[in-house]
Amino acid sequence: MSAQFDQIVSLSKRRGFIFQSSEIYGGLAATYDYGPMGVEIKRNVVQCWWDEMVYRNDNIVGLDTAVFMHPTVWKASGHVDAFNDPMIDDKTTNMRYRADDLIEGHIARLRKKGKDERADQVHERLVAALNDENMTDALHDLITEEEIRSPDSGQCNWTEVRQFNLMFDTRLGASSDSENKIYLRPETAQGTYVNFHNVRETARLQIPFGIAQVGKAFRNEIVARQFIFRTREFHQMEMQYFVAPGSQMEALEMWRERRMQWHLDNGIRPEKLRWHEHEKLAHYADVAFDLQYEYPNGWQELEGVHSRTDFDLKAHQKYSGKKMEYVDPQTRERFIPYVVETAAGLDRIILALLCEAYREEEVNGEKRTLMAFHPRIAPIKVAILPLVKKDGMPEVAHAIKDSLKADFNTFYDEKGAIGRRYRRMDEVGTPFCVTVDGETLTDGTVTIRERDSMEQIRVEKDAVAGVLIEKLRSWEAGT
Repeated sequence: MSAQFDQIVSLSKRRGFIFQSSEIYGGLAATYDYGPMGVEIKRNVVQCWWDEMVYRNDNIVGLDTAVFMHPTVWKASGHVDAFNDPMIDDKTTNMRYRADDLIEGHIARLRKKGKDERADQVHERLVAALNDENMTDALHDLITEEEIRSPDSGQCNWTEVRQFNLMFDTRLGASSDSENKIYLRPETAQGTYVNFHNVRETARLQIPFGIAQVGKAFRNEIVARQFIFRTREFHQMEMQYFVAPGSQMEALEMWRERRMQWHLDNGIRPEKLRWHEHEKLAHYADVAFDLQYEYPNGWQELEGVHSRTDFDLKAHQKYSGKKMEYVDPQTRERFIPYVVETAAGLDRIILALLCEAYREEEVNGEKRTLMAFHPRIAPIKVAILPLVKKDGMPEVAHAIKDSLKADFNTFYDEKGAIGRRYRRMDEVGTPFCVTVDGETLTDGTVTIRERDSMEQIRVEKDAVAGVLIEKLRSWEAGT
């Protein structure tokens, strides 16, 4: 990982954003727990997404489906037969890698050395290999011919490439019989598809309409590294948008634009985002785009916008024997809808926001670390700080905190020098600090300090809520 990545991981633990799961037992690889600050960011991101996808659209509703589903669901969806990644092992270290990731890393290194023509040639071969009937052999040939070495051992001592199914399986009930095998869901989308008619009928929806869902998914990733970027247990925020056949491209472009804007509105810089069109399509898609973010270790997928055609509904109609057709109320035409999906990984979004917010700067000869979150993302909106723990200042500070609770997530801190407390609040990304000092006791005013500029203004203590609300409105408006 890069130095910035290491700093973010360190700060995440130190300030209560993210902890290694089961740390007192040495941890469990690729699993993480969200601490007091992290869980607030998580809730804020989910709420922002839900506001954008559900509350701001008259034709999108929510759903929350079970992690466990009938095993035939995953046969119908193609996950049992086709949900695989190409795996290769380094014989020297027994470390396991995704074969396509190794080749993409090789291409990136060639470009870094200025060998763009050579990189283009390898890229063309990679695309051809991914679409080859004997994909595993083609990928292996490419790795060996390019003499791509293991990142850990530096050797070119590889096993054959083989397909690795990413689903976790378990048993239902007390019996260990293979007939009781079920799966932890690898995506939330299938729960939406099997409830297509339930939701449509009860919510009285007509095409086009969408169903949004936030929930956990599980994938037995070959390589689960890079902090919370790739984990085996993660949260998805997915919306399935059902449209008439032939209108999917128009819907896809609409959602590409809207999803890009949502990330920009959350404070991600436009130069850190780009679209990447899939060169190898999943079995269900006719077009697929990834919105990528430039993490400290390079460009990686942040969110996908895919046209899934009518594959899923058709497959569930075939396997269940239940009709998945939609009847147009005006024309009485029957058809199976096409689906445009927006699929975002909550943990990847949080990692991008952590990377985007991280700042280091020098103030009066001292280093200041701050997390410059957009206020809607920040875990704490306002900190209330009495200058000292006497002279009635704590009592006034507590009264101000109580008056702000209804509108803001607040935090009270009276321990340590005021400068040190400001730094603690900067490190967790708190946009505003309200300080009660000696003047408060004489004239009833307090200071409001802004995180990014560190500017302070004095306002009447009874006017704090109104001033903060106005400042947040200005922040939202970009003024």
